[in-house]
Amino acid sequence: MLFPPNTREIQLDERWAFVGKKEAHCGPEEPHQGDNWDHVGFDPVPRLALSFVPGKRDPAHAAALVKDVHRRTGGRPIFITSDEYKPYKGAILKCYGVEFRPPRLSGPGRPPKPQLVAPPGLVYATVHKTRQKGRVVDVRPHLVFGTAEELEEALEASPVSRKVNTAFLERENGTSRLFNARKARKTYQFSKDWDIHEGTSWFEIGVYNFCWAVEALTLIASDGTKTKRSPAQAAGLTDHLWTLEEWVKYPGVLPPHSR
Repeated sequence: MLFPPNTREIQLDERWAFVGKKEAHCGPEEPHQGDNWDHVGFDPVPRLALSFVPGKRDPAHAAALVKDVHRRTGGRPIFITSDEYKPYKGAILKCYGVEFRPPRLSGPGRPPKPQLVAPPGLVYATVHKTRQKGRVVDVRPHLVFGTAEELEEALEASPVSRKVNTAFLERENGTSRLFNARKARKTYQFSKDWDIHEGTSWFEIGVYNFCWAVEALTLIASDGTKTKRSPAQAAGLTDHLWTLEEWVKYPGVLPPHSR
């Protein structure tokens, strides 16, 4: 589904589930068993799941997620936050970076090779979490790309974020597990088939974006009338809250990274 929402900030994260059996019990001859992660790019303003890439948690799928976010936002520099998953840094630089050729120094030797650098306007910051006994006790930001001034401007311009965070996407992770029992923790309702698991994940993402009324997006008129809205409505992608029948019957397009 190609659509151009006016996304200015995006949160990246991975959501764990498994197929058939846990990863520790899988052999090399079982590529479609074990961990299956939802790699999600989330716009926190309209609460929109902008991009979704299911599969193993590895650099290739992280790169596919960043590439899809880049494509869906027209390649413009945006404000990106994530946890400290290392592959995101290289993937972001590869998609958004511009070539910079360092000046040649005097004296013998080969000229320096061109380098990729972050363009003006691109701000990428990560969240470092300190845990004790399984609980988060401290959260600190780390600026990866951009300047401190650009980060401050991005936070001031954001209608929902006052500090670097992935909280909105983490909240949507709970909604995903509520929608899809296959992803619930400590349950017997795990998927047995890889393709069916990914199919239900795609279905769930669409239902959330177009059919689910998010309480925080409700509009209240001066007379007290409430209008419930879906993330797709808040992002300007549709003019009404879809029924489940509309979503099921709407002709879809297979995303490029799944073909």
